[in-house]
Amino acid sequence: MNAYLGEFVGTMILIILGAGAGASINLNKAYAKGQGWLYIGFAWGMAVAFGVYVAAAFGAPGHLNPAFTIGAAISGLISWHQVVGFIIAQMLGAFLGAAIVVVHFYPHFKATKNAAEGNMVGIFATKPAINNPIYNFVSEVIATFTFTYITFNLGDFTTGLKPFIVGFVIFAVGISLGSTTGYALNPARDWGPRLAYTILPVPNKTAAHWEYAWVPMCGPIVGGIIAALLFNLQ
Repeated sequence: MNAYLGEFVGTMILIILGAGAGASINLNKAYAKGQGWLYIGFAWGMAVAFGVYVAAAFGAPGHLNPAFTIGAAISGLISWHQVVGFIIAQMLGAFLGAAIVVVHFYPHFKATKNAAEGNMVGIFATKPAINNPIYNFVSEVIATFTFTYITFNLGDFTTGLKPFIVGFVIFAVGISLGSTTGYALNPARDWGPRLAYTILPVPNKTAAHWEYAWVPMCGPIVGGIIAALLFNLQ
């Protein structure tokens, strides 16, 4: 049970820090309002690093990501019987992390009246720079493949300074490949917070854009599978 709890808590930390950065740059009267892509890339990289550290402290593999978990099972790095439990834990942790961000930034959501001012689902979930679902899907496949394949080749990435290396992999993927879709790389990172934005009483909230949500669900899973299949050939 500790491993499942670790995936839950680690993913919660991931979203608190990552979506917290999203709220900071978008919501009115936040000191970081208007910061740019490097800020976001670095914030999400460090969010992953610290999430991995927390998960590992519970004895969890530190995936924090259903696409990575499925790829790890294909590669024999974890047992298939763990997959469903890990994914449920990751989704629930992501939802709770987003709920905590809503509470933390509640006055700023009240001060941000609409999407044009920055109150949008993009604080929590991804959206494409150019809405082209097929190419958006391909972008998520490529970005997730790149991240997952590199990380598989790090071996046990939960020890020593390796979580920071994983964080810098996320940073590198984000600033190089992530500007097309916001680089979900992770269905839990997108769907849990998107659901939280949808159902929680967020002041002045706007559309959650579930019509796009299949892309950050399916693209990362396909990318993770391809990375695992290539890794198995080594």
